[in-house]
Amino acid sequence: MKQTKKIKAKEAVRLRFKKLSNGNQSIYLDIYQNGTRTYEFLKIYIIPELNVMDKEVNRQMMELANAIKAQKVVELKNSENGFVIQGIKQKACIYDYIQKLADEKYKTRPSDSSIYRSYKLLIARLKLFSGDRTTFKQINKEFCIKFIEYLKTSENRVYPKGTSLTYPSGLISPSSQYHIYTTFKTALSRAVIDGIIQVNPFTQLQKNEIPKKVSGTREYLTIDEVKQLVKTDCIRPAIKQAFLFSCFSGMRFSDVKVLKWGDIQIDNEGKTLIRFTQQKTKKNEILQISDEAIKFLPERGKAKDKDFIFILPYNGSANVVLRGWACAAGIKKRVTFHVGRHTNATLLLSLGVPIETVSKLLGHSDIQTTQIYAKVIDKNKRAAVSKLDGLTD
Repeated sequence: MKQTKKIKAKEAVRLRFKKLSNGNQSIYLDIYQNGTRTYEFLKIYIIPELNVMDKEVNRQMMELANAIKAQKVVELKNSENGFVIQGIKQKACIYDYIQKLADEKYKTRPSDSSIYRSYKLLIARLKLFSGDRTTFKQINKEFCIKFIEYLKTSENRVYPKGTSLTYPSGLISPSSQYHIYTTFKTALSRAVIDGIIQVNPFTQLQKNEIPKKVSGTREYLTIDEVKQLVKTDCIRPAIKQAFLFSCFSGMRFSDVKVLKWGDIQIDNEGKTLIRFTQQKTKKNEILQISDEAIKFLPERGKAKDKDFIFILPYNGSANVVLRGWACAAGIKKRVTFHVGRHTNATLLLSLGVPIETVSKLLGHSDIQTTQIYAKVIDKNKRAAVSKLDGLTD
């Protein structure tokens, strides 16, 4: 009977040698795990054996290299759900790490605090779930599953210690669950890059174990509602002007906040345009703006080109003012600054502007993003037509 040849399992860690120009050989580890190969140079060298003493030195160097290799093998085998067992890094508090990521984002994008606040919200939620100190060692696949279950059943109205964050009452919405999950997953992916963990445990979850992405609705204002806002006083006139400018220009809050007088220019045909860099995509844009948008620019006075046009707080504070202003105008919709951008898109499409043009005006890199607004318009058309049903019955 023919014997089947045994297939030797691939060794996870091997010693390799690299010949140097001086005749020595540098010893390094060839590490293969989860389909990925990495190399780790040990700064240990084999020298040419010219005498007995050289042989003894090399013997000791090989003994040391093999000891390091054995330690690495144990480290990989004992890693818990992909997390590297490595002393200080394993004991590090994940809140400190996420706070560092938040601070980095705030430094690179100070005009847009949304990412910063997302990280702060994640820290607050993790503390409520796991206590005031949680280390990387505690976070594994089981931890992630339990955290997701906590999000599904947790109250939204919480006042975490050490933060000024407050949330609307009720359970955490499915969209918020998904947002917190993706923020946590992103933070752990960064930890992999930084060498703190070996594998992101969220990648080990089954599809049915993660929150479902909710197709967001696009809240927007009708032209009559915009007119009502124009007539209604706002406690922060600058926020009112900036929001209405967004409604007629389609610019995001982060771009409006850093808009300077020097960004506004006049083309050869006497039309007004804005040259700016999108804060979100970092793409340079040239945006034609309407006379209607220009109406809501404040008086320039003696302002210089480098001066900001609108003096605005951070997005969250601006949205609080917007909701009070909308309520005073009799509008029951949940108005945020981004609703101004949605309003611009739906107004243009309803007036017959081609979707390709609207997509370019909004600075979308993918026209499918603009299609969401087109679906809103189609839905409104169907609702309008359906009102004719039964009129002759």
